[in-house]
Amino acid sequence: MGGMSQPQLIKKGAEAYLYLAEWQGRKAVLKKRLPKKYRLPALDERIRTYRTVHEPRLMHEARKAGVPTPTIFFVDVKNALIVMEHVDGKQLKQLLNEVSNNERKRLCRQVGELVGRLHKHGIVHGDLTTSNMIYARDGKIFFVDFGLGEKTKDVEAMGVDLHLMKRALQSTHYEFADECFRNLIEGYSKVLDAETVKNVLDKVEEIEKRGRYVSERRQRKA
Repeated sequence: MGGMSQPQLIKKGAEAYLYLAEWQGRKAVLKKRLPKKYRLPALDERIRTYRTVHEPRLMHEARKAGVPTPTIFFVDVKNALIVMEHVDGKQLKQLLNEVSNNERKRLCRQVGELVGRLHKHGIVHGDLTTSNMIYARDGKIFFVDFGLGEKTKDVEAMGVDLHLMKRALQSTHYEFADECFRNLIEGYSKVLDAETVKNVLDKVEEIEKRGRYVSERRQRKA
């Protein structure tokens, strides 16, 4: 592609590889979805094409909802490639372990408000973790990687989103995971009405019970 420097691989993900490059004089991230050998070729192509088209649309919808996302520069559907803005900042995954307790609470409330905006506008992220949030130099938190996201107001889907976030906090920030999640829900509750928040949190609890039930069944069979 014209106007692009030699891409440098920065991350190998399960679904795609990320590269850093210069695009038309701007720092950019290239997201390339690679073929999966375990899928039938025709099915694999449909999945990669759908996600390559769907993800930029979802990111655009998120921006309209007031959630910062990288600007999309270029989409190459044939090659399952997305070229987007490089956000200069730090992953929230790293930041939450470094800041003061008060700052951590503030950041989690900010995240909660942003998740609330997504859900209020019928957007589910699909992979809600602190790894997919970047704290930029201007103080904004950018959400990235909407590849598994969808447009829906289904309470189950929203519950799964928050359940994933809770699990991510417990896994990566276990020392203050409960406090982080409480503050996140505080921010979430500022955006959504009380009934919706209750329904989603009830669904999170239901999902957790399902997981414990499956785990106990496996242990009994062992």
